[in-house]
Parts: sequence; structure tokens; C-alpha cells
Amino acid sequence: LGSWRCPLPALDAVPERRFRAGVAAAAAGLDPAAVLVGGDTAEAADTRTAGDRDSLVVLPLILLAIGVVLGLLLRSAIAPLYLVATIAFTYFATLGLAVLVFVLAFGHAGIGPAVPFFLFVFLNALSVDYNIYLMSRIREEARRAPLEEAVMHALARTGPVITSAGLILAGTFSALMTLPLQDLLQLGFAVAAGVLIDTFITRTLIVPALVALVGRWNWWPSRLARQA
Repeated sequence: LGSWRCPLPALDAVPERRFRAGVAAAAAGLDPAAVLVGGDTAEAADTRTAGDRDSLVVLPLILLAIGVVLGLLLRSAIAPLYLVATIAFTYFATLGLAVLVFVLAFGHAGIGPAVPFFLFVFLNALSVDYNIYLMSRIREEARRAPLEEAVMHALARTGPVITSAGLILAGTFSALMTLPLQDLLQLGFAVAAGVLIDTFITRTLIVPALVALVGRWNWWPSRLARQA
């Protein structure tokens, strides 16, 4: 992903420039390692490279930790799998929407290099809260009612709270869009849109539908799976 000051072609050209500079230095009898390519573009390219490398390690670890916490809380080995998948769905849907709005519609050179990572962090923190609140209530209701009824009762009781919290958080993060910095404009829009997607689509439609489809296996291997 590029940014407003360093479009993608310029970032992609940095490794080739460094290679050519090293070749020229070697031809002149100089140490290629002593030749550096600097400037804003090279700095942005290094930032992107470091961010991509770190994301390949950090993001899966975060999802794994979330899955473990959800598994311990729900006493289930199945539910955390699709709950983590819904978190990933919200993230990628939001990132795609941000690219559609800012790159294709508004003509930005790209999404800021730090935006995807911070978007992932914020959306994960919010999604986990909503997951825990909703799924804990479904599990509690499932102890005394059929699963379909438990889902409906849980939605009726948690829906207003989740909706109110989502609207408040979306409004809070949208305040970043008033700042005169393009990366913060993109981040504010993306987080606000992601919170709304998670509130009105993921948590309200997708998660309850998945719970109903999986049935009693939601709680496997706990005792509740045998009682359902």
C-alpha cells in the first residue's frame, strides 16, 4: 500500500535504485554496503517493509491469543474458530471499503502504511468485547432453552447495548477525520466503518447465523454440547 506522498510505483522502485547504486559503487571500486539511498520515499519503503514483516508475525499471534481466550471462556474448541474468522472478515471488509473509497473514489495514491495495522488492532479490541458479550449470553440462555431460542433471547438482550456502543465508538473515531492529516483521515473513516460493519452485520447477522448452523457443536467438548 502506498501513501499520499509516496505512491506505489515510487516505493516499489526503491529496491531497484539501491541495487543499481550498489552496482555503480562496485564498478567504481567502492564498498557497495557504504552506498545508501535515502529520502522520504526510501524511508516510507523501509517502513512498509518492516510493517509487512512484523504484521506476518504479530497479526496471527493476536488472532491465536484471541482464539485461546475465547476457547477458555466458552469452554469450546469449535466456536472460537468461526468467531476468529468473523473478526478477520470484518477487518478485510473494512480495509477493502477503505481502498474503494479513498483510492478508487477519491483518487488517493494509496492507504497509509500504518493504517492497516492500527485498524487491525482497534477492530480486534472491539470485536472481542462484542464476541464475549454476545456469546456468553447465548451460552447462558442455551442452558435453559433450545439453541434457536437462546440465540433470539441473547440478541434481544444484548442487541441494544452492542448497537449503542457501536454507534458511540463509530462517532468517536470519526472525529479523527476532522484532522488535517490524510493517514488519520483514512484511519478514522476505516475504524468507524469497521465498527458499524461489526455492529450491524457481523455481530447481528453472521455470528447468530453461524451459532444456529453449528448447533450443539458450538460447545464441544464441554458438557453443554451433550445436553443441547
